[in-house]
Amino acid sequence: MRHRIAHRGYSAVAPENTLPAFAAAVRAGATHVEFDVRTTVDGVPVVIHDRTLDRTTTGEGHVWEATAAEVLALDAGSWFSPAYAGVRVPTLIETLELLAAPGPALLLEIKPPATLDQAKAIVELVAERGLLDRTIVQSFDPDVVALAGQAAPDVRRGLLRMSFESDAVDLSRELGVVCCNPPVDDVLAAPERVAELAALGIEVMPWTANDIDRWAALADAGVAGLITDRLGELTGWAS
Repeated sequence: MRHRIAHRGYSAVAPENTLPAFAAAVRAGATHVEFDVRTTVDGVPVVIHDRTLDRTTTGEGHVWEATAAEVLALDAGSWFSPAYAGVRVPTLIETLELLAAPGPALLLEIKPPATLDQAKAIVELVAERGLLDRTIVQSFDPDVVALAGQAAPDVRRGLLRMSFESDAVDLSRELGVVCCNPPVDDVLAAPERVAELAALGIEVMPWTANDIDRWAALADAGVAGLITDRLGELTGWAS
């Protein structure tokens, strides 16, 4: 098992999808930093997971209905801990600049809804900073994965799955992805599918692997890496 993927940054110790979480992930030995990108109503890619602002910020409403100025003015740290009061939702540019130094790969999830123009803008920002070779663009939505391929045919792509049915193999092959990332339980229930994908050169990195008692079984199932909130513990366990 080669990859240790920090889920929304090192989100066990800092608020998810924020610069402190990404910096902590690098310090804790992540091989990949995973994060989510949505686009504001005025076309600015920002890093936030949910469809709405409600859970992780002091705002409310859909991200795609807010301007960048409105999103960036919100507190995105107090919900996690008073120690992180005042931490903001980062833009994609800020995130890429933080992670630009030699270090972990980027597992960039484009959240739907997303247009071709939005996918192009996201991939162009990655390319402008020389990070395309270190980045995998993934999505749960096969249409968004395809849009990423249209936006930049050379960008590596990944397919997230809510389940690990047999169609995952054919869909992964059809989309030309380098990884297929389903839930932990589904991987443990179908290790033969992991092997089938591996034979095609497609890695499996399940989410969200937070139970240390299951890490050995996942490694035995042949996964390439684990997506986890407990990045520091995974680094220690892997060593």
